[in-house]
Formats: sequence, C-alpha cells, structure tokens
Amino acid sequence: MPNLPKNTSTSRHLTRRDFLWLSSLAAAGYVFGCATDPVTGKKQFMLVSEDTEVQIDRQFSPIQISSDFGAVQDSQLNNYVSQVGNKMAAKSHRTHMPYSFRVVNATYVNAYAFPGGTIAATRGIMLSLDNEAELAALLGHELGHVNARHSAEQMSKGQLTQAIAGGVSVLAGTQSAALGTLAGQLGQISAGALLASYSRDNEREADALGMEYMVGAGYGSEGFVGLMDMLNSMSKHKSTSVDLLFATHPMSQERYDTAVQEANTQYQSALNGPLYRERYMDHTARLRAQKKAIEEIEKGQSQLAKRKYDAASDHFRRALKKAPNDYVALCMISKSSLIQKKYAAGRQYAEMAQKAYPQEAQAYHLSGFSKIQLKDFEGAYEEFDTYDLLLPGNPNIIFFKGYSQEGMGNTRQAANLYHRYLQVVQQGQYAQHAYRRLVDWGYVN
Repeated sequence: MPNLPKNTSTSRHLTRRDFLWLSSLAAAGYVFGCATDPVTGKKQFMLVSEDTEVQIDRQFSPIQISSDFGAVQDSQLNNYVSQVGNKMAAKSHRTHMPYSFRVVNATYVNAYAFPGGTIAATRGIMLSLDNEAELAALLGHELGHVNARHSAEQMSKGQLTQAIAGGVSVLAGTQSAALGTLAGQLGQISAGALLASYSRDNEREADALGMEYMVGAGYGSEGFVGLMDMLNSMSKHKSTSVDLLFATHPMSQERYDTAVQEANTQYQSALNGPLYRERYMDHTARLRAQKKAIEEIEKGQSQLAKRKYDAASDHFRRALKKAPNDYVALCMISKSSLIQKKYAAGRQYAEMAQKAYPQEAQAYHLSGFSKIQLKDFEGAYEEFDTYDLLLPGNPNIIFFKGYSQEGMGNTRQAANLYHRYLQVVQQGQYAQHAYRRLVDWGYVN
C-alpha cells in the first residue's frame, strides 16, 4: 500500500497485533510464561504481565463504562462505594493495584471488574442490595477476580475476547436483538462486549476471596450469604435485566450453599458482625428515589427486545416524567427513535442527553449518527470529534469521522481517517467501505 496517507496517531495503546501475539504464544503452548499466583503462592501459566493488565484496563474500561452510560452523577454515592471498595482492597492480596470503584448508570443488574482494578456496579444491582455488608460482598467478589488474575489467565490460555482482539469492533452480550442491530449500525459497543465470562471455578475462587476480604474488613459474614441469596433467587426467576449478569457470572445453588457453610464454620466468629443497613439506606436514598424511573427504563428495554418500539418509547417517556433528566432514559428514547428511522427525534433526544450529562460520550455518538442520516456531515463530524475528546480509543469513531469528512467532500481527510481505522479493524461492513474508498481514490492499488 505505497500511496496510503501517513498515520498520524502517536498512541502507545496495546494493539491488536499485541493481543494476537499473546494469543498465538498461548496456542503454541509456550511454557516459559510462568508467574506466582498472588493468592495461592503457586506457579501459574501466565503470559500477561501486571503492567499489561493495567494497560488493558486503562484502554478498555472507559469504553465499557460509557456503554453503561457513564458513572452516576451522584458524587456522594460514588464516594461511598469507593470508600467501601478501598476498605476491602486494603485486605486483598494485591493492595498495590490502582483500584477504582464506581456506580454506573446502566439499569440492568450486574457488577464487573477489569484486570487492572477498575470495578463497577450498575444502578440495577445497587437497588437489589439490602445493606453495606452485601455491597462489600459484591465488591469483594469482583476484587477476587482481579486478585486471582482470572482475566489475565484467560488471555494467557488464548481465550481472548473477540471484542478486544478485533479492536472492539465485534459486538457481544447485547441485551436485545434490536439494540444489537442498532449497535452494529452505530458502531457502538454493546453492553458487556468487553467483559470477561468467568468459569464456575473462577466464581468459586472469587466467592471465597470475597468472603475473606469482607470479613477481614470488619463486616458480618451474613452479608455474603445475603448477596448469594439475592443472586440465587434472581437466577431462578430470570428476566432480561439479569441475562448479562449470569452470562458472565454463572450462578448455582452450590454457591449459595457454600456461602452458608463458610459463614457457619470458618467465619462463624463474624456471623453476627455488622451489616450497616441504615448507613447503606442513607447513602442510596437518592438512587432509590429513582427506582420507579429505572423500572420504566427496564420495561422499555424489554419492549425493544420484542421490537415493540412504540411501547418501548412510552415506557421511556414515563421514566422521563419521573426523572426528567435521566441520561439513560434520554439515550434510550433516542435509540428507539433511530431504530424507527426517526432521525430528527433521535437527534433531539440525544442533544437533550448531552445537556443532562455533558461529560459523557455516548449521547454525542447518537447525535452524530442521527446527523449523518440527516446529511448534516459537518455537524456529525463535530459530534464525533467531541466524543473522541471525551473518550479516545474507540476505532469506530475514527471511521465515522472519516465518513463525515467524505460526506463533506474532504477526500484527503477522509482517506487519512479510513487508513487509521483499517490499521485497527480489518473486518465488517465499515472496514469494507473504508477499503473500497481508498481503492476508489487511488490510495490502494
């Protein structure tokens, strides 16, 4: 490709080639990648260094958090969760990791950890907890995954997520077919696309560590039993709001039974320890005041999954009546409008979402996409450029910036952006479009 525009990117992020190199080493069975398990002290097969874990986290966790509509704008709640998480982290096996804890705006029920220590809980799961000890148990479980290096272990065995290996171009874990289709059109990352799917053995180890950390931090072991009871009950009465939780964190009666047994034997001395229910209720009061709106959003997403778009939009409007500036409700009604090709309405709600949460990137993506459909390519480019400033590193935004430049007739700028996109993503309809344009314009022979 002798005539391609020069790549102006100076990013030092972990590249697709880096991931594929790690995967190929694992597949070839190289045995020199040994490390000491920080939990057991035993040797373990590991090709991923601790620095790489942190690098992967810093590169991909912001994209996942944005796909979950960003951290909640309640700084008091985030500070509270951080305090509980840091208290737990101080009792972990890897106290030096750069841990961070937050609540994200997503309404489905889940919590997750990235390998470098970024840990998030959704509004949905926070509403399902009953006390601070259960929150500590939840965060302790996620800390268990980080401390046992479960994600790094999966990567070392060649079990890389396609989303990461493919430059976050592959969509996975979406909550509905309709949203999955729209996510593909938008070039967005579906909820859960970047998250690890743990084995039952991983879950057992994370449970054991979570119990150890929470008791060590001074909580009653009954908190972990309460968490397992709640999850076990949800697993038996599945709804779309918990699909992703149990896809990434398999639940079983055994996990609950083990928690009960451990609480009554190894951690019996902590069985009547503090749960801090009143303190949890005080700190989550504003979140719980949003419960009715969150329930309406969940109903709307369920209707979207059934392709009942008018019913979905009705639920989102009801949510907005209960919580007029709810960022998720505004983004979701924008998406519902875009699915129905109501691009002007989609733009309107996306711009309202921007005003509600100007520091969060997703609404700029939605507005940019709607403006492309409305042939406002200059406006679209500005939206995608703002997204890129708020959340750099998503290659799909590079494509859309190129598409906007193409729409404005700026061939050279479009070619440069398409070239950058193809350095990260080589498959899919957007890659095909970018490559065809480079051929048409004479940059590729």
